[in-house]
Amino acid sequence: MAKQQAADEPAGMDLVHLLREVTVRLDLAGARFAGRNGLHPTDLRALISLLDAARAGEEATPGRLGDRLGLNSAGTTALIDRLERLGLLRRVRDTRDRRRVLLEVDDRALALGRSFFGPLIDRTIALLATFDAGEQAAIRRFLSGVGEAVTEEGAQGP
Repeated sequence: MAKQQAADEPAGMDLVHLLREVTVRLDLAGARFAGRNGLHPTDLRALISLLDAARAGEEATPGRLGDRLGLNSAGTTALIDRLERLGLLRRVRDTRDRRRVLLEVDDRALALGRSFFGPLIDRTIALLATFDAGEQAAIRRFLSGVGEAVTEEGAQGP
């Protein structure tokens, strides 16, 4: 995957190109997974977002999901309805405020995700194990910085 950096490009552009290539490959892999399982790519992004929220200990609500995915209320409701019909998530009443609805990913969705992404995660973990703690910290800092840049640039719009 490593490519030579062109002489007229700023330093680090080779890494930018590699990151873009990995992003495209991940997106295509996700689209293949979604298609094979009767999902739309947005369905997959929703499930990932809900799993991320659960891992972070955050409550997942329809409003937060819509915000994360850039969907309006009607689009979010249609998405949740579709995932619920497929048995991949459930709506549950918040025990502290019965007016609020929380979203929970079903075990079926977890198993489905593990079946496809598990091998990729295992390979990624094995690759990370080849880096020492300092190198892993640098990778973490780089990826976090790129994530922040994407969020900030996306918020500013075209």
